[in-house]
Amino acid sequence: KQLHAEVCKLANGLKSLGAKKGDRIVIYLPMTPEAVIAMLACARIGAIHSVVFGGFSASSLRDRIEDASARFLITADGGHRAGNIIELKKMADEAFANGASQSIEKVVVLQRTKHAVNIDAQRDVWWHELTAKQSDRCDPEWVEAEHPLFLLYTSGSTGKPKGIQHSSAGYLLGAMMTVQWVFDIRDDDIFWCTADVGWVTGHTYVCYGPLANGATILMYEGAPTVPDAGRFWKICQDHGVTIFYTAPT
Repeated sequence: KQLHAEVCKLANGLKSLGAKKGDRIVIYLPMTPEAVIAMLACARIGAIHSVVFGGFSASSLRDRIEDASARFLITADGGHRAGNIIELKKMADEAFANGASQSIEKVVVLQRTKHAVNIDAQRDVWWHELTAKQSDRCDPEWVEAEHPLFLLYTSGSTGKPKGIQHSSAGYLLGAMMTVQWVFDIRDDDIFWCTADVGWVTGHTYVCYGPLANGATILMYEGAPTVPDAGRFWKICQDHGVTIFYTAPT
């Protein structure tokens, strides 16, 4: 219920900025609950989200904004990773300085680290201010089965990043059924997929698959790499994780 309320408030906030069905919205956030809230808020109003991995550079962000002709960007003042603050808003500003601002009309900024950032009064709006007075009810925008749910770009390591489009009905059904059948999810499970939502694994097994089944998920901001590999298992123990899914690399 709390997640639903936060999704609806952001969805209403986005609509107040002029976002509508079919708009592309780029999400450039750390691995916090707000990343999932942003994805679901876009889906609720029929907008097409395109998540950019928070570890990507300003130029990588710029390329994806330009290719998607995105109208909106959702980012944060920063994120925590390996004991450092990743300055996401600063990199977004660099992307704009290098030509990515032609299609972007508004930037929603999450206050995560309270790190000092530049705020453009004409373009930027704080997440908490945008959602403060919004209703926690937002009727979903009904879409066709083949309506795009999201665009996700390849890494670009072997050439220009390519935007892969996933449809609303087919993708969601696939994500939901694999969590049911492959992971055998139960009502009392706590599901932790360590992938970042910047990758399709994170889309499917952090956000859409588990939540479509009503599962409880765990999210971790940053990289649990210090001081040893046992940190993964301590997190599982401390939070009662019953299903743990991680990539082989």
